Amino acid sequence: MAQGRSSATTRCLALGGLLAACLLLGAADAATHRVDWSFNADSWSRGKSFRAGDLLEFNYDPSVHNVVAVDAGGYYGCGSSGRAYSSGSDRITLGPGTNYFICSLNGHCGMGMKMAINAS
Repeated sequence: MAQGRSSATTRCLALGGLLAACLLLGAADAATHRVDWSFNADSWSRGKSFRAGDLLEFNYDPSVHNVVAVDAGGYYGCGSSGRAYSSGSDRITLGPGTNYFICSLNGHCGMGMKMAINAS
């Protein structure tokens, strides 16, 4: 019986190793996108392809802008309830589906400083 347990343990370890390798290979496929975080951010993202796991790099002057990850309602209504970033050099990993970002300072979202990105 000990031999059966050893065999099962070996299979579990091999399966775990295979899963870890797949995750690492998937992470290697992730791209990094430098975001033009400006009043034309939505036009910057048009025509580009994004995948879940890709990294967005937002570089901006934190004394005049921020980045807030919001839901669809926050994007369309310029509501700033969401995770706020304000370092001026923020790195955000895209989740699957549509990811929404706005600048919540000084009415900037209403002036077009927002972006919706669909990650496959």
